[in-house]
Amino acid sequence: MLDPALLMKPPVDAWPTYHGDYSGRRYSTLKQINAGNVKNLTLAWVYRLNTSRSGAMLGGEGPETPPAVGPPSIKSTPLLLNGMLYFSAPDHVWAVDARTGREIWHFAWKTRGGDHIGNRGVGIYGNWLYFLTPDNYFVSLDLATGKERWHHEIANMKREYFSTNAPIIIGRHVIIGVGGDALDIPGYLESRDPENGDLVWRWNTTPRPGEPEAATWPNEYAMSNGGGMPWLPGTYDPELNLYYLGTGNPNPVLTGRSREGDNLYTCSIVALNPDTGKMAWYFQATPHDTHDWDAAQTPVLIDGVYDGRPRKLLAQANRNGHFILLDRTNGQHLVTTRMIDSLNWTKAINAKGQPVRNPEKDANVPGTLVSPDTSGATNWPPPSFSPDTGLFYVATRQSFSVMYLTDTDERPQGWAAAERNVGNVGSALKAIDYRTGKVRWSHPLATGPAGSVGGAMGLLSTAGGLLFGNDGGGNFVAYEPATGRPLWHAGLGANTSNGPQTYLLDGRQYIVVGAGDTLFAFALQQ
Repeated sequence: MLDPALLMKPPVDAWPTYHGDYSGRRYSTLKQINAGNVKNLTLAWVYRLNTSRSGAMLGGEGPETPPAVGPPSIKSTPLLLNGMLYFSAPDHVWAVDARTGREIWHFAWKTRGGDHIGNRGVGIYGNWLYFLTPDNYFVSLDLATGKERWHHEIANMKREYFSTNAPIIIGRHVIIGVGGDALDIPGYLESRDPENGDLVWRWNTTPRPGEPEAATWPNEYAMSNGGGMPWLPGTYDPELNLYYLGTGNPNPVLTGRSREGDNLYTCSIVALNPDTGKMAWYFQATPHDTHDWDAAQTPVLIDGVYDGRPRKLLAQANRNGHFILLDRTNGQHLVTTRMIDSLNWTKAINAKGQPVRNPEKDANVPGTLVSPDTSGATNWPPPSFSPDTGLFYVATRQSFSVMYLTDTDERPQGWAAAERNVGNVGSALKAIDYRTGKVRWSHPLATGPAGSVGGAMGLLSTAGGLLFGNDGGGNFVAYEPATGRPLWHAGLGANTSNGPQTYLLDGRQYIVVGAGDTLFAFALQQ
């Protein structure tokens, strides 16, 4: 059973929520594995995903024969509770022994279809586990057995919704969001009751007529179908009782001709009261987005010093190529800086701290060269912040695409442009000083043939003077967090595909990370 008090503490012998704790820092106080002995880190166990329905607990409303989908990739960060790891991939949840990697139970969802792009993980409340499915069901399992308790449909798959979010538990609220931008559909965040899954509140990511900021849309149709999908889990400050999340891009995608205005609250960082779903403040990182640069990246909570005094801060490495620092008590803007040199879509930073877009970099019929591409300067893999160094760590990309407008109608729909990637001029793991937004160090990452980009990675920093990530070339790497110098690596055959985590069991510290369809655990040689 999960003690709710664990959610308020730095993770040690438990990793009870997506980021380990509510802050999004992905920082561990453990230091048994440290810069002095990391060279002795060795493989402890391996678990390869078992997706067979034979012997699995089954649920769902789909056919007995599973659809033909590609091999799953572990994007879920495993949760640790009482010596067990719980993690997911689309249509599947597993419980494995955290000491040995032995499978304890496996749940398989009989899906009706949907986008199987990935699943970010599970949530736990008491003796119950929660996850979302590609065909948009909110599902609860018994934690001990993997047996289904119930499921509820949260969105219509026929409207091209898909659900990948990791549920976040705050009090008696299970907070979930939807994904999708193939069609012009509305985005929303929900709180669900952990007992029965019933809806408690819903927050729409775009306003309705008469509501504040409705004037940032040209009409009711545009705002009510304007996207803004909250498809990644957010962070939480229990003292302020505010839940922070980033919202997705507006629809139609890659063109703004039918939605003049800033298009709030898309591409924004917002603060909500988790008990009511009411918004306390917002900051829009990309007004009137025309390049699919959602702001769903992790809003990292930092308790630090800014301008000579202690502040409650929020930092985000944004997909649009900028690092942003806010006061999380009220959303006051403090810092906006460029994270990548190739960025070419802005004219300036305005007085609000927002990038001012250059309309000449919008998609047009002959094509225009844009950096970053639609995957962004960074994407969903979680960053890390170390209070020991005061540095914010994130993997970045400097890719270029030519964007061609393909739907010239006055009311385009869905994806209105085509994109051709034309290269990458470098990917890097970067350490950013949160006070100034300046890059302290940058470590280059491998780039594959024909400009393919390696290095998208989740990160973990520890009190042992280590930063765990990858090198873009299939190696799991421990870096020195003050300098970026590699200290240790292990070849995994594929780049890491989730956020690493660490825990202490029976006096032994483990580092666990996913790469493709395999979960790897490392510990010091005994």
